[in-house]
This record gives sequence, structure tokens and C-alpha cells, in this order.
Amino acid sequence: MTDTSTPQKAATLGFRESPVAQIVVRHRRIIEANKAIERLFGYGRDEVVNRSVQRLYPTTADFNQIGEKCETRMRATGDIYYEDERFMQTKAHEIFWARAKGITLSPEDPFALMVWSFEKIASKSYRSVDLSPREREVAHHLVNGRTSREIGAALGISHRTVEVHRARLMRKFNVKNTAALVSEIVHAV
Repeated sequence: MTDTSTPQKAATLGFRESPVAQIVVRHRRIIEANKAIERLFGYGRDEVVNRSVQRLYPTTADFNQIGEKCETRMRATGDIYYEDERFMQTKAHEIFWARAKGITLSPEDPFALMVWSFEKIASKSYRSVDLSPREREVAHHLVNGRTSREIGAALGISHRTVEVHRARLMRKFNVKNTAALVSEIVHAV
């Protein structure tokens, strides 16, 4: 049985067992993570604590860009809260769309101590491009590096149908190749 005899022990247990994926971060290094983070990202606690939060991002560029955007907004507005939607990446290198919410416990230096929560979003609605539900599904698989055959098998459609959706996505995002398409999808925040 778990000891919850003091408010501090109960709060520690509450954080650790919370169904909401949460981390505590000091200057963008994870100093604490709960079990829901382990389930969402696939890392054990010992694989994230005392490490940069960068390991949860698909690219270094995303890590840098989102960090700058967050800090700039918090310093400019004086707000202690920050929220956005972004791509994140699991230990197995699966990229997924997530809602991130952060609160700083040190308003004078926002990144000195923050608490973040993450929620996986089942389907991403792209703000700059109007996509059909099927195009969203294909886009999700594309950013995870799957081939047309793999996507077709996962969605129960032919690989040729996947290629039709890929072509439509390329037109909608105004790109000439799949690499550019993936880049546009990842940065369509």
C-alpha cells in the first residue's frame, strides 16, 4: 500500500499516477516525469529525467522554433501560461499531433521552472489547408515515413488510392515532391 499520510506524499503520488501526461522542466531539461508520459512517449522515466526535452520533438528545428516562440510570447505578454498544438515524437520515432500546455513557476525567467502537460490529438485539423478526413489520415502516415503500400494496408485502401490522396495533398500544399510535402505538413502549425 502507498503511504499518503502527509499532503506532500499525497501530492507526489497524485503527480506520478495522474492520467494526464506531465513533466517538470528546468531550462528545458526534464527534472520529473509521470507514468502517463511513459505511456504517451514510450520512454521509461529514467530515459527522460535529467535529459533535454528535445528528445520528445521530431527535429531540433522544431525544438528550437517552439522554444523561441513560447519564451518570446511569455516574456512579451507577462502571461504564465502557454498552449499550442505541435508534432511530437515517441521513442519508436512515431510522430503524432499533440496539444501542449505549460505554466511557468518563475515568471521572471519563464524557462527556469515549468510544468507541461501533453495530450495526443487523434486527428489534426490543418489551419492553412482544408483537408478531408482521409487526407488527414494519409498525411499522418506520410510524416511517419510510411510508403503508399504501407499506408494503404493500414487504411484498408489500395496503394494507388493513397497515391491519389498524396497528389491532392501536394497540390493543396503547393509542393513538387514528398519530402517537401512532409516538411509542409510538419510545419503547418
